[in-house]
Amino acid sequence: MKTVSPRQQELLTQVQREGFASVEALAKHFGVTHQTIRRDINHLSELKLLKRYHGGAGLPSSIENFAYNTRQTLFSEEKRRIAKLAAQHIPDHSSLFIDLGTTTEEVAKALQRHKGLRVITNNLNVAAVMCANPDFEVIVTGGVVRSRDRGVIGEATIDFIHQFKVDYGVIGISGIESDGTLRDFDYHEVRVAEAIIAHSRQVFLVADHSKFGRRALVRLAHVSQIAALFTDRPLPADIATVFADAKTAVNVAE
Repeated sequence: MKTVSPRQQELLTQVQREGFASVEALAKHFGVTHQTIRRDINHLSELKLLKRYHGGAGLPSSIENFAYNTRQTLFSEEKRRIAKLAAQHIPDHSSLFIDLGTTTEEVAKALQRHKGLRVITNNLNVAAVMCANPDFEVIVTGGVVRSRDRGVIGEATIDFIHQFKVDYGVIGISGIESDGTLRDFDYHEVRVAEAIIAHSRQVFLVADHSKFGRRALVRLAHVSQIAALFTDRPLPADIATVFADAKTAVNVAE
């Protein structure tokens, strides 16, 4: 599995924030040569994280997410910090949904020392982590299992979720737009996440800073439907205003 260095992760964030960045500007920002930046762009382009253009790099398509194994390596330390903070806000003996995503999987790991949790999930990776604790009750939804990430989706998944009302729903997202719209790439995943939001008393959104302003095709929800965001950096000013207006708590794992 190809890895992404901290500089390359930061380069990716900068391009996502600006939409396009020139080789010259990136070299100046990072204090490295143009050749080094071009190598970074080539590497990220091979992973389909960026699109290479003459003189710089831009965003890839807004209709397709990064591969699951690539997402596992991106901002992994940040995701662990986010997950640890989110887990601190979930009391023992709670009921919760945990949705698809590499950050939600980190939340499952961070909850391992809790007591008496009842967990409903459409993520077989989450189920495998949570069932290691004999004090947890782990319920897996019905539906179609995807081989690429062990996610369970489909109408059967949604129907199953509709049977429950839990204390907390833990979801991830692909992009948070400046107007507070939460977007993702996969319509089928979005349908499941919508059901989780509707059947949770409180919804926790876990998302690293690379999701701020990132483009994605399908609307999931608005930040006003979320009780709290857990992230690793302060929000950009425009998005922060929307969160404040929506009275959605923002928790930053510095």
